[in-house]
Amino acid sequence: MTDVPTIPVGSAVDTAIQWLTTHAGGLFDAISAVLFFLVNLIYGVLAAPPSLVLVVIFGALAALCVRSVGMTVFAVLAFLLIDSMQLWHQMLQTLSVVVLAALIAIVVGVPVGVLAAKSPKTGLVVRPVLDFMQTLPVFVYLVPAVFFFGIGVVPGIVSTTVFAVPPAVRLTELGIRQVDRETVEAARAFGARPRQVLREVELPLAVPSIMAGVNQVIMLALSMVVVAGLVGAEGLGGVVVEGVTQLNIGAAFEGGIAVVILAVYLDRITSAAGRGRKRRKRTARTVPTRRFGGRRELSPESSDNLVATH
Repeated sequence: MTDVPTIPVGSAVDTAIQWLTTHAGGLFDAISAVLFFLVNLIYGVLAAPPSLVLVVIFGALAALCVRSVGMTVFAVLAFLLIDSMQLWHQMLQTLSVVVLAALIAIVVGVPVGVLAAKSPKTGLVVRPVLDFMQTLPVFVYLVPAVFFFGIGVVPGIVSTTVFAVPPAVRLTELGIRQVDRETVEAARAFGARPRQVLREVELPLAVPSIMAGVNQVIMLALSMVVVAGLVGAEGLGGVVVEGVTQLNIGAAFEGGIAVVILAVYLDRITSAAGRGRKRRKRTARTVPTRRFGGRRELSPESSDNLVATH
């Protein structure tokens, strides 16, 4: 019986990482500097107002988006609890990382999702890559991130972004594919070109699915904060890691409670944004029109009305 030949996958990956570290070190340093600047910029904006002012802003945002007295009261009391546990700045550090990672994941994921929905060949290439990204253990992301960017917040941002990209791509692709074909044909019949159909019809109708993707991106990014704390990222993840390593159960529990509060708040805000968009489309009464090269073009709402009349 012949032995199965050994394929040195690990050695090849190690060689590739070392080669990239040696020959592309300047590029990684530039990326690290940009990410570090952006996360500090976001943190500076969030930390500028006093904590009580920001609590009021968070409560007002909950009232505006969710339109629930219970959620508004929960947001105010929950963030006051975080402040009382002396974890306010750590919470803002975590929120800064989540916001930056989510923005990058959305900026990358939404265009790729649109392209995958429009091109079957692209979809065939993208799907196995997304499967690989989602099923690879999250700790594996940290090893090359540390090699490329060193210890600190930047490898946490990079690993969080990579882990959060797949839902943005998948749900954007799903939303574009689920747009009613008759609505698209109605827009084309009024002279809309492909880019105009995408911009004025398909993307607006796919917003609920895209917002669901945004929600999942944020939730996955938050799930990585503790893992990012293992490589020196500050914030609530660092609090939890420090509490666990020092067997300080109380500190670790406080950090975990703060993560849960932040996750619930962001989940309700993004979920309400997606539901609000869907509700506005269902209850639209007007029939606005636009111009496509001298021809009238139906908006998504008016296209739905046209299809309904048929």
